[in-house]
Parts: sequence; structure tokens; C-alpha cells
Amino acid sequence: MLLPRDDIERWLPELNGWRFEGNALVRQFTFAGFPEAVAFVNRLVPGCEAADHHPDVTINYRRVTLSYSTHSEGGVTEKDFAGAAEADKLAAGS
Repeated sequence: MLLPRDDIERWLPELNGWRFEGNALVRQFTFAGFPEAVAFVNRLVPGCEAADHHPDVTINYRRVTLSYSTHSEGGVTEKDFAGAAEADKLAAGS
């Protein structure tokens, strides 16, 4: 179910470094180098596959930008907040 903007803005501070941009939750992570950036994305894969919910991913050398949006709903849902929280957890373990 698509979340109202008020809910998104209320829940967003619970995430570390994420912003609401367009119809998505977006965050850029920075790692020591390209191998670490790719390793982070590889750690995301199993959880994304299990949840059948995948972010848009951009890798620029040591930076990884994730964008979570539930395309079938046309914006942000609870699935996106769960994915963002999982990404934060995985990045912290880098």
C-alpha cells in the first residue's frame, strides 16, 4: 500500500542518511574502494531476492546509490522502508 507523504516524512528520520526524492527513498553509501562497493551490493542480493523487492542501484567507483520505490504501487511503501533499513544494517557491517 502506497504511504502518504506525511507517513514518509515521519518515518524518514528513523533511517540513516536517506532522503525522499521523487517517488523513492534514496541514499548514497561510500566505501573504501570499488571492491568494497561491489561487495556491499552483493550482500544486498539475497535479502532483495527473498523479499522479491529490489532497489535501483548505481555504482560509481566507491559510491553506491540505492533508490527504493515500489513500482507496482507508484511510490514508497513499507517494503521500501524495510529495504532501506536492511541496506543500512548491511553497510554498517562493511
